Amino acid sequence: MLNRPNEHLAWNSEVPRNVQPHDEEAPELENKNYFSPQRYYCVETICAPCGVVIAWVKFAKSESPTNILKFMEDTFPDESTRPDYICIDKACLVLRTSIQNGSWDEWCKTSRLMVDAYHYINHRTTDMICRKYCNPAPLDGSAPNLVIEAETKDGEKYLKRAFNTQACEQLNGWLGGFDSILKRMTVDNFNWFLHAMLFYHTRYVLEKIKKREEKMKKGDNGDGDDSDDDAGSDDN
Repeated sequence: MLNRPNEHLAWNSEVPRNVQPHDEEAPELENKNYFSPQRYYCVETICAPCGVVIAWVKFAKSESPTNILKFMEDTFPDESTRPDYICIDKACLVLRTSIQNGSWDEWCKTSRLMVDAYHYINHRTTDMICRKYCNPAPLDGSAPNLVIEAETKDGEKYLKRAFNTQACEQLNGWLGGFDSILKRMTVDNFNWFLHAMLFYHTRYVLEKIKKREEKMKKGDNGDGDDSDDDAGSDDN
């Protein structure tokens, strides 16, 4: 079933998206009828800070903390493969859920959950768990690997984030350009097309990183400005 642009039929309405803040539980959506085709709620991705896509999955009904935790466990089943830091737009909710179901006993050995910089500014300032444990750039020295000292062209020192926490959000922005194509595909075509596009995107990012490294080896990396920090994931 195809929906033309701006066409909203009463019996085939679109699934509402992002109706709740990222630091609140996702509401359970109920079907008003069973005559419309089922649709997946969203596509979730895991990216490296440079923009390389590590994994992706479709969530059927909601982007719930339990779904996110399962995705993390499926992607990193072995402790040795788990990253030190994991950025999630609703990391504080995932952290709470992980503590409640006991999975945090394993994750805390290897990883720290934090909210990406884009969404962190919109989370409640009264949420002390979020502010203390999920801050992407704490200035109290609790996470020295997240904040580093840099220098301007004039020699003035300042603090900056050590790596790009918004790689997945940037990837989402890039994928948004294919939305009108993807939402009209069958499940099998959707899976193939999305996987192929993410593969080509990752190859592009790796080629860009390689060129940047070669440029640095030649000593032609400019004045050391960090404006290109996020270039590896300008997709996303």
